[in-house]
Amino acid sequence: MADRFIKLTNGQLAEKEATVVSTGAPDAGEIPALGAGGRLDESVMSSAPTATSAGAGDSGKIVKLDGSGRIASSMMPVGIGADTKDLVASEALSAGDLVNVWDDAGTQKARKADASNGRRAVGFVLAGVAGGATATVYFEGTISGMTGLTIGGAVYLGTSGANTQTAPSTAGHISQEIGLAVSTTEISFEPQRPITIA
Repeated sequence: MADRFIKLTNGQLAEKEATVVSTGAPDAGEIPALGAGGRLDESVMSSAPTATSAGAGDSGKIVKLDGSGRIASSMMPVGIGADTKDLVASEALSAGDLVNVWDDAGTQKARKADASNGRRAVGFVLAGVAGGATATVYFEGTISGMTGLTIGGAVYLGTSGANTQTAPSTAGHISQEIGLAVSTTEISFEPQRPITIA
């Protein structure tokens, strides 16, 4: 049974039950109550919380953390947040892949960086996407979700979007340091200019 309160309605005192879930306009003037989880139900708020912003149309909405438990960059003021760009992936990309940005008939697209064919790494993705889908490419920051890195060691571009801590030595491939391992699972992304191996 929900909590009850005494409320003055049209000059009369009346016992009212608190509202845990709102049905909309008919519940105007009701007293909200916390639900079983100790939180207000989203239906009781003036607008449902939003995890991403579409711009001015979302003015006044309550901010909700996204699926990663963070505030989406679309919520931040211009110039604040990660240096990213949403690009169409020309092939399937996996979380943690190093990415090369290229011009496809006037359209910027993202594909896997690869030391074996000269596709230098200019960014990375934190979430996998299918080919043809839009990927958020990060141009700075920390690549997470790696395994077995040697802390403090240099990290290089490998093949097919992968990274390696072994400096490439195959003739015709490129050697590109892309950052440092700051933990066994994280790379601080700081790409250097690639060098073609003779």
